[in-house]
Amino acid sequence: MKEILMMMLADCPYCKQADHMIQELQEENEKYRKLVIRRVDEEVDTKLAASLDYYYVPSFFVDGEKLMEGVPAKEKVQAVLDAALES
Repeated sequence: MKEILMMMLADCPYCKQADHMIQELQEENEKYRKLVIRRVDEEVDTKLAASLDYYYVPSFFVDGEKLMEGVPAKEKVQAVLDAALES
């Protein structure tokens, strides 16, 4: 199981949508509840934000690879969670 890094902003509506989708997926599938999702506000950790290659939030990274960026869709969020489950 790999950690998910979610770059976000506290007042971003798309970040809130992505969080809601994660909650739904965790309710639907127990295996997603065990995942570690590290949420980082890009305005708080500016050094980390500057070191990553992304433009829009939310952006999801697994093992340093960007898997999703921008407007979330449940299928795309699920693909990120599935990628983190892979060993």
